[in-house]
Amino acid sequence: MNIQLIRNATLVVEYAGKKFLIDPMLAEKGALPAFGPTVGLPEAPRQDQNNPLVSLPTFVDNITQDIDAVIVTHLHPDHWDMAAVEALPKDIKLFSQNEEDATVIRNAGFQNVEVLKEDTILEDIQLIKTKGEHGRGEILKAAGHVCGVVFKHSSEKTLYVAGDTVWYDAVQEVINTHNPEIIVVNAGDNQFNIGGSLVMGKDDVYEVYKAAPNAKIISTHMEAVNHWTLSREELKNFTNEKGISDKVLVPSDGESYTF
Repeated sequence: MNIQLIRNATLVVEYAGKKFLIDPMLAEKGALPAFGPTVGLPEAPRQDQNNPLVSLPTFVDNITQDIDAVIVTHLHPDHWDMAAVEALPKDIKLFSQNEEDATVIRNAGFQNVEVLKEDTILEDIQLIKTKGEHGRGEILKAAGHVCGVVFKHSSEKTLYVAGDTVWYDAVQEVINTHNPEIIVVNAGDNQFNIGGSLVMGKDDVYEVYKAAPNAKIISTHMEAVNHWTLSREELKNFTNEKGISDKVLVPSDGESYTF
């Protein structure tokens, strides 16, 4: 498999001969409002800076070329935006987390939308929807539903893309059940000024490592939208201190890995 981080949570995953685009946020730098009061959300870091904070590492056409299927883990604008809606062909195979999201995506003109299940099959690739919690406590209610996905195929290592979730027992359960050799975690420790972490921070990443010490962990969703609080440099320093920098990969935008 080959996994390329585009930006934020947007990935291009080549797996068992198929090319997947995951959580496409394809807007130009600064084209979207910041997460914060201007969009009815609480005060947040850098709320005076429009999203995305950084440009795409390549042209949109290069990202969407030859994609076999799109996976949208949830509809927050840093995972599915109007630029993606406009760029993707309307007949492309697209997987959503639930029927509610599927309806919104179909209403945007997409004709081939399927809801992910725990036993979804795309030709000979198994796609397993996994649970996630987009925060802890009160903020979780506002954040809404999210999912992750496990990829399985006889010719590939098992891949777990956890999505927008903090570390909690369901993530442990996925690791115990499927024993993924590659794990992608959204680890920018994004927060508002109240309510705590919305996605994993460095301590969550360490919990993932302890649960799957032999896996390669790829940390994404970093430094791309205004409410991040964990930098790549801080996470790298943390993994060095813990002696796990060979297990936790912290890619730059555009960087890719082959496993």
